[in-house]
Amino acid sequence: MEWECTVMSQIDLPSLFSLQAKLDRKIMESHHLGETEDIVRAKVLALYVELGELANETRCFKYWSVKPPSARQEILEEYVDALHFVLSLGLSLNYQNGINIENSLLEPDHGLHREEQVKVFTNLFHQVALFAQESSLANYQRLFQGLIQLGQALGFSWQEIEQAYLEKNKVNHQRQEEGY
Repeated sequence: MEWECTVMSQIDLPSLFSLQAKLDRKIMESHHLGETEDIVRAKVLALYVELGELANETRCFKYWSVKPPSARQEILEEYVDALHFVLSLGLSLNYQNGINIENSLLEPDHGLHREEQVKVFTNLFHQVALFAQESSLANYQRLFQGLIQLGQALGFSWQEIEQAYLEKNKVNHQRQEEGY
């Protein structure tokens, strides 16, 4: 599925990658790990899990249920959990300096209907699968763009995403210090 892009604001990718690199180093050091192919596979699996948790909070696929989605803030927190792993994957493969995603983010769509959200989620899961099969820079860029498009479909602005990422990054550092 192809997506139309409209420019909203600049994404400060170097800053996000820098923050994620600090967290990744802390995790690797505190758990005495080295960057290996197994760690990359574990990060891909973790991304699948986080995207599943996010989909569950949106409830977009639960056609059999009338229960509403979780609170917007809970959905945003799950979204930035996925963002953490996408950034971490880029760092693992040294893609942080080669990524080019038009340096823009889509305007939030104020939340697409459930059926459209399902399409965006399934497209993103497909992008993760393609990346897992071939971890190329091109597949990583498509994966990253898919995550950005999901943020749009959920109605988040880049400012909301960035702020939530910063807050969750602090929580993740604190968790590591507390032996999480």
